[in-house]
Amino acid sequence: MKTSDIAALLLLGALWGASFLFMRMGADEFGGVVLAGLRAIGAVICSIPLLTRSRLAEMRTHWRDITVIGLTNSALPFVLFSYAAQSLPAGVSAITDAIAPLLVALSGWLWLGDKLDATRASGLVIGLTGVVWLVAGTVGLGDSHHAPGWAMAACVAANVCYTVGAHYSQRCLRGITPLSVATGNQLAAAVMLLPFTVWLWPAKTPGVSAWLAAFGLAAACTSLAFVLFFGLMARIGAARSMAVLYLIPVFGVSWGVLFLHEPVTTTMAGGCVVILLGVALTTGLVRPRIRSTDLSGAVNEDT
Repeated sequence: MKTSDIAALLLLGALWGASFLFMRMGADEFGGVVLAGLRAIGAVICSIPLLTRSRLAEMRTHWRDITVIGLTNSALPFVLFSYAAQSLPAGVSAITDAIAPLLVALSGWLWLGDKLDATRASGLVIGLTGVVWLVAGTVGLGDSHHAPGWAMAACVAANVCYTVGAHYSQRCLRGITPLSVATGNQLAAAVMLLPFTVWLWPAKTPGVSAWLAAFGLAAACTSLAFVLFFGLMARIGAARSMAVLYLIPVFGVSWGVLFLHEPVTTTMAGGCVVILLGVALTTGLVRPRIRSTDLSGAVNEDT
């Protein structure tokens, strides 16, 4: 990869990792649903320059499929992660975001007939073990009136939504320009969340820090991040772009420590390492060397 692509990948990881920081900063004052609605609405406003005639025409033609993606890839995950942010540390929520590729591989094997070799299967087992470890260790981490157990369930449910969205987009949106999908799914999410945002608007006006967090979520972590992501997809391909999944937990934990002074517990560190190892094996980023001895006694190595 070029230096510029590496820099873009790091920036993308930093932005998506920061989304958990901003949700933690704004969720208590806005509430999970309202913050999610502001995120989607703000992202649409920031994406207006991308709404060319050709993209608008694509969105009108494929509005049903784009609406499904808007629900599964934006509206529901935004609400679920924002709800979890009212209870869980930003770092814990960020770590759970790495389980999406595990769920994609597992669901593909269970329901879509995708094949799993020994390496990918072992990666699934290792990664899901890390998830169980992390979930079991979250009891007592919450510092609000929300139960950490329900917050962890919300994080897992958000990743299930991402999994459904990934499979659906792979099957139904192959011929659509990526930026049309990106802007269209945010528009669909904004439309779906707008009535709930108005209905559940907080009685007490949120403070400046909460508003800054909402703006950061919409402009940087959603609008700018999607442009960066699809630009990387076009230049370096989907497989390499997915490396960002390994950066999100690292940045998410780092921002929580730096700005919110969140402690890094043994559970968080261990769960993060185990989950990322499982993801690396499942996605093929890491492949163990397999030694095989032929009939002449020579040792061959396959990587």
